[in-house]
Amino acid sequence: MSEFRLEKNSNAKAVPKRIALIRREAPARLLEGREEVTMTAPHLLVREVILIQVCLIVLALASLLFDAPLEGIADPSTTPNPAKAPWYFLGLQELLHYFPPVVAGVLLPALVVIGIVLIPYVRVNLDAAGLYERPWRRALSLLATLTALVSGILIAYEVWAVLVPTLTIFLLMALPALPFCPAGWRHRLSKVPLSNWIMTWFVTVATLLTLIGVLFRGPGWAWVWPWRQGIY
Repeated sequence: MSEFRLEKNSNAKAVPKRIALIRREAPARLLEGREEVTMTAPHLLVREVILIQVCLIVLALASLLFDAPLEGIADPSTTPNPAKAPWYFLGLQELLHYFPPVVAGVLLPALVVIGIVLIPYVRVNLDAAGLYERPWRRALSLLATLTALVSGILIAYEVWAVLVPTLTIFLLMALPALPFCPAGWRHRLSKVPLSNWIMTWFVTVATLLTLIGVLFRGPGWAWVWPWRQGIY
């Protein structure tokens, strides 16, 4: 017969196994498959402080070695060509090159905001189960249909900068279901949650559109290689 000892302690690591005494009028919801918890301080807090210091050091060194890419004083009578938005809006400006203004400037940002608002209510974010660790065939079929529809729209508007990462991310998602997938890849990719796939797609598309707007757009928003920018 096992012997239990009751004691008070707020350290979850020092007392990993606990017994909860629950009255009948207050039933508890059983949660299975939860990982062992880790205290926020000092484990996470120390890592965040170190990362902040590293970022400050890198920014300080960059400011000493490179000048800020500032232009001359703004002249309201002269419009520069190309007229580029700040770098954090260049992804949106790049979308304006492909889609009508209402779509790129109103509809797509509104969908992003709505998606961010709905994230707390989507059950897929409540656990870290991989896409293939749950009934995945229906989800993969739905994602394939959605990817086909989105790809058709992107091909119609020739938005290759979004089409390529979209198809790449979906192929990586579907790779574990294919028979020729290597065992190592299948093991690693099958454990990636759906929420991580969606965030990876969003970050990849946003980064690629921003880099194109910063480095590869010249006069008239035409495609210009970076080493030929000074010719115009």
